[in-house]
Order: sequence, then C-alpha cells, then structure tokens
Amino acid sequence: MNKIKIVTDSTVDMTPEELEYYDITMVPLSISIDGETFLDKVEIEQVEFLQRMNQAKELPKSSQPAVGTFVEVYDEIGSDDTEILSIHMTGGMSGTVRSAESAASMSDAKVTVFDSQFISKAMSFQVIEAAKLAKEGKSVTEIIERLEQIKKQSSLVMVIETLDNLVKGGRIGKVSALIGSLLHIKPIAHLEDGVLHSVSKARSQSQVVKLLIKKFKEDTEGKKVRGIGFVHVNGFAMADKVRQAISELSGFQDIKIEETTAVVSTHAGEGALAIMYYWD
Repeated sequence: MNKIKIVTDSTVDMTPEELEYYDITMVPLSISIDGETFLDKVEIEQVEFLQRMNQAKELPKSSQPAVGTFVEVYDEIGSDDTEILSIHMTGGMSGTVRSAESAASMSDAKVTVFDSQFISKAMSFQVIEAAKLAKEGKSVTEIIERLEQIKKQSSLVMVIETLDNLVKGGRIGKVSALIGSLLHIKPIAHLEDGVLHSVSKARSQSQVVKLLIKKFKEDTEGKKVRGIGFVHVNGFAMADKVRQAISELSGFQDIKIEETTAVVSTHAGEGALAIMYYWD
C-alpha cells in the first residue's frame, strides 16, 4: 500500500508545529501590499500585516499559488510513489483549488485534489482528520468519504467589526458602510456551500454573543461536538467573550483562539472574528 501525503494551503490556520506533527505540506498563497509581495504565513504574520495594511494606499491583494509551484511540490513528494491528497480552501472564494487541479493534471505524481468548501480552522478539521486516516493506512477514497461527512457537519460563522475593507474591496458601497458605522452594525455571515452568506446583524457585543450562541445551539443540539476553534483579526477580546459562553454551553474547556492568516485578514478587516466547529 502506497503512503498518502496530505497537502494544503496557508488559509488552513494551523501552526508550524501542527503541520510538522501531522506531516502536512502547506503551500502558501501570496499577499501584495503597495508593490511588495509576501508569502502568506511564511514571510509575513498578522501583526506586521495589519500594520502595513493600515498604512497602505490600497487594500492588499491576495493571490493563489502558481500552478508551477504546485507541480514542483507534487513532483517532489511523489518522487517515491507517495500518493497525494491535496485539500484546499473553498473554490467559492479563491482559484487555489483550480490551480491545484491544473497542477495535478501536469504532475507525474498521483494527486487527488479536494475542495474543502471552507477556510481557516474549519478547513483544518478536514486536513487533520485526513492526516490521521492516512497514517492509519486508509485509502484516498476512504479518506474523502470521511471528509465529505465533516464538510456537511461543519459550521463557520464570521463577525465583521468594520466595513472598511468591504468598501475598499468593492464588496459594499460607501453609503451602506457609513450607515452601518453610524448604527454600529456588525454583519454576521455564515459560510455555506463554499460561499459567505449574510445571516444577521448585531449592534453590540452582547448581541453578537447571543446570536452566535443561538447558531451554535441550532447546529449542535443532540449531536456530539468534535471540535471548536476561533480565529480573529486583532479581535481577541470579543472572541474570548464568545469562547467563554461556548465553553460553558458545550463543556469544551480547551478552546483555542488564534490569529488568522494575512490573506483572510485582508478581506475580513480588523476586529473580525470567526467561530468554527464540527459535529457527529
């Protein structure tokens, strides 16, 4: 039986230690700020990125890994006949998975590309499970069957603190953003079928907590929660309030709050947070 290696991209929000522990190869996206380009999570982390973003003349732009980069990674891993399962961020937000598919067709290695339809910690639930199953000797077909289950039984809910980045990115008009700022509206979005959908609006931190708790209850009532994760864009205090409430409700004590990648930060904007969880 051939060994199976898991490949993913930098929007997965896993630490270098986790990637090493699970023997996962991460291919970084890139982020351009005022003419300078950095490899996401390799050459720039969130603190430096936010400083540069706030001083930048234009909103930073993210780019998927080049097809050639994927080909090099696949060919190197597959040189000893190792099979590859390449799991990537939702194709609804990026061309990364398409780039990986093109590379898979060009590589000499045996590569299967899988669209997680998620980002961040929600994608990591799939990536980590895939690595565990690969270590157990499961086939790519068996692993993908499990990933499809996790995909259907996962939730990602994001809270946007400021609408500035949505304006700069052309996702919302300036007038709408001004009204939203005056009314202190915090949009809440749910990632479904690989695309973000607006589900609610909150005008205070207490409303945010109540709405996220309500969504968590609806999704997980009567089910076994397998994992919970938080990420933020310089929004730890708010994320911590939600974490405490979710911990009391779920019984999970060790729920981590992590800084998300620069690529996610540029679209979500400063102060944003997201809660992700999955269940059986």
